[in-house]
Amino acid sequence: MADLLLMASVLAVSSVVGYVLISRVPPRLHTPLMSMTNAVSAVTILGALLLFALDTTVCQKALGASAIAFAAFNLVGGFTITDRMLKMFHRHHE
Repeated sequence: MADLLLMASVLAVSSVVGYVLISRVPPRLHTPLMSMTNAVSAVTILGALLLFALDTTVCQKALGASAIAFAAFNLVGGFTITDRMLKMFHRHHE
């Protein structure tokens, strides 16, 4: 139970800190920041997948599955946004 409380506390604090930090980033730095969050999300997915290799409780597996889902959502969204921004700099040939 203490492990669950610790993991939930880390999730809550990191969510608040992440939101505060991201909301203060100037718009021109969003693309480099998105590339960095894609890398962090990939590491999160790998760590959560490693969690499934261990003998863990159902609650811990549920937290790992939610970590994979959230990180995958962030990863796909980050690549989509980066792709859209890069397309803005392509010349259109008619």
